[in-house]
Amino acid sequence: MSQAFATTLRVFAWTLALALVALPVVAVLQGWIGTERWPLRVLRINDGLEQVDVARVRETVLPHARRGFFAIDLGQAQRDVARLPWVAGTEVRKRWPDVLEVRIAEHVPFARWGDDRLLSTRGRLFAADGVDVPPAMPRFEGPEARVPDIVALYNESRDLFRPAGVEVEGVVLDARGSWQLRLSNGTDVVVGSQEARLRLSRFARMLPQLVASRSEPLTRADLRYTNGFALVWGARTVDAPADAAGTAAPAVRPLAALPSHAPRFSNHGLS
Repeated sequence: MSQAFATTLRVFAWTLALALVALPVVAVLQGWIGTERWPLRVLRINDGLEQVDVARVRETVLPHARRGFFAIDLGQAQRDVARLPWVAGTEVRKRWPDVLEVRIAEHVPFARWGDDRLLSTRGRLFAADGVDVPPAMPRFEGPEARVPDIVALYNESRDLFRPAGVEVEGVVLDARGSWQLRLSNGTDVVVGSQEARLRLSRFARMLPQLVASRSEPLTRADLRYTNGFALVWGARTVDAPADAAGTAAPAVRPLAALPSHAPRFSNHGLS
């Protein structure tokens, strides 16, 4: 290869690179890729959404879609959709020539958290937004940083009390690290902050014998003793939360943010 040919080839390569960089800028300035020339006309949202408001999704992405196929900021559109209530994960794409596609995965509620939030099966807290919560869903309270510990104790406690035919309806962890459980038979179990699992295991083994020996309901069990329990029998003096006894929610398990299978979509106008 001659030196002149090599020089010509390098000049051509640099010219081509500069053209590729400059072309999008010129196209924007000249309006070649503007909204009017390449509009987005169709909004495609995956089916199967139970809690996310599709109309609100459309309202959220519409300002982005108006920028056109080439100028839309997909990243910002995706971040805006992700902030909507009940959205656990989302992906925003464009499809040639005029389609904006939005995939959304909803939070799946696992437990109530306090009075106004829910805990998802992925261990994330989110606003309940006035949704009717199934009565069998357990209720948790405690520091947000201790969510994994609360869920772990709940799952372990369920296994401990299941042979006695009793479900765990609630777990509370106070600021001092003291545990308390609510059982489906109406018993409040004060566990304390020390050796919680050992104390619960011992109490769960003896619970069938304890309730069989008395006609009155067991309303409170204090496990904070070395060699026994402090038990309170009889009718409640304070109304219990209106939780129906039944099978509680399954143990927390990690879920993918978006389903791996191909979802079905419905089309919505963007004009």
